[in-house]
Amino acid sequence: MPTVVRFTKGQGTGNDFVLFADPDGTFDLTPDRIRALADRHFGVGGDGVIRAVRSASHPEGAATLAEEPEAEWFMDYHNADGSVAEMCGNGIRVFTAYLLEQGLATLEPGETLSIGTRAGVRDVQLNRAGFQVDLGRWSLSDDHPEVRARDLHAARPGLGLSVGNPHVVVALASADELAGIDLTVIPVLDPVPAAGANVEFVVPAEPLVADGVGRISMRVHERGSGETLSCGTGAAAAALAVRYYAGDSAPDQWRVDVPGGTVGVRMFATEDGEHVSLSGPAELVFTGELAI
Repeated sequence: MPTVVRFTKGQGTGNDFVLFADPDGTFDLTPDRIRALADRHFGVGGDGVIRAVRSASHPEGAATLAEEPEAEWFMDYHNADGSVAEMCGNGIRVFTAYLLEQGLATLEPGETLSIGTRAGVRDVQLNRAGFQVDLGRWSLSDDHPEVRARDLHAARPGLGLSVGNPHVVVALASADELAGIDLTVIPVLDPVPAAGANVEFVVPAEPLVADGVGRISMRVHERGSGETLSCGTGAAAAALAVRYYAGDSAPDQWRVDVPGGTVGVRMFATEDGEHVSLSGPAELVFTGELAI
């Protein structure tokens, strides 16, 4: 017998999600059901599915409560193909907007909302762009594969980074080269990282820095979802990669243009190392019910 899911559709710079509340974690969220919800022809349609479940009611949420007891809600995020993802930068902003709209959480200017994710607890605040999330410590990975993509002349070196989930960033020479890549085909990584990776193709603006802010354009192929109009953690990874290539004089604040809009990225020092934050809009588009 079909199960009726009451859902909300949300998006952040065109990265879109199906969200629903399951506070006690009783809904059997199988890969087949995720794919049914995310299907753009027979379901709601989205790059991913986000379940709002109390951290205490989710097996992986217990670890986030140990890290931060105030992280009441766990963002149970899944890619459109049913696979699990550690973190989603656009998704957590939309998830925050959903929690506020549903009356499941409150967030006033100057306050912080702590949210559990598979990458650990992430802190969200209001800002002029919508929401800002501290993505935590970032790191260069040991994986720096060669990347091939359809309609990209010759393989290019990739820089592997982690911002809670894995990324490989590829620098391109021009906007035309960026526009010309066919990302309906999965880019080939050699060697393939053990956990796979989101792949970002990035072009610096000319000039790279204006008024102290770095500027880049990016397209992305997300593992488990394909090309998306935006990837928040990918934007952070792309900015980090370009700053790494640019050297010590590069700024810590970046504007990242993606097909779905613009997000902001900022790097800042903390006691446990350098963190990176992401800011941008979040919109709840419509609500409905779907029998799956």
